Amino acid sequence: MSPSKPVVTREAWTQARKDLLAREKAFSRERDALSAARRDLPMVKVDKKYVFQEAGGDRTLDDLFAGRRQLIVYHFMLGPGATAGCKSCSFIADHFEPSVVHLTARDTSLVAISRAPLETIEAFKKRMGWTFRWLSAANTDFNFDFHVSVRDDAFAAKKATEYNYATTTFPSQERPGLSVFLREDGATYHTYSTYSRGLDLLIGAYNYLDLTPLGRHEEGLPHGMSWVRHHDRYEAK
Repeated sequence: MSPSKPVVTREAWTQARKDLLAREKAFSRERDALSAARRDLPMVKVDKKYVFQEAGGDRTLDDLFAGRRQLIVYHFMLGPGATAGCKSCSFIADHFEPSVVHLTARDTSLVAISRAPLETIEAFKKRMGWTFRWLSAANTDFNFDFHVSVRDDAFAAKKATEYNYATTTFPSQERPGLSVFLREDGATYHTYSTYSRGLDLLIGAYNYLDLTPLGRHEEGLPHGMSWVRHHDRYEAK
């Protein structure tokens, strides 16, 4: 069986690697510039009151900062009637779970929020062995206001709604995303939200796979993450 890629001398490989390195460095500089532009975005004051539920009681959006200046909210796809969280969101959550302690050191809190009842969230969280804060937005408009859930009537009518800064339909009533908030001078501000492939940066396993010859090897799948399972549902290999 012939190799799947060209086989060359070490010298030729080194030259090819140096050529790619130049592109990688240019990409890193562009990524730094993009990150700076993201930080420079204007912000919107959040005046609406949101009250969420967690095991210790009701919490407002301001409470979620836990005394820190920044708050990252992951919009986890787990809606009313579901018993298990979205597999792709769970894949992402497996990565941010160990990051909480490091984010805390940088004056940043991270929580997940879903529309499912708290008891459903707590049961799935226990099954997955996660310890990060995960709250229910079942009794607020939070998910609708940040365009990660569709109201029952609009979904039933297959009505196009806003997602990822465009009007579109979506195959499920819940949608993935991430929003960032800043606490400053006694007020809370919304500074950033990202959706869809904007969440790729959160997936460390993808970053590792992107370094390999086979990459993510998702070609021919129904959709990119159709191979993903909850981490307790993979078959042993």
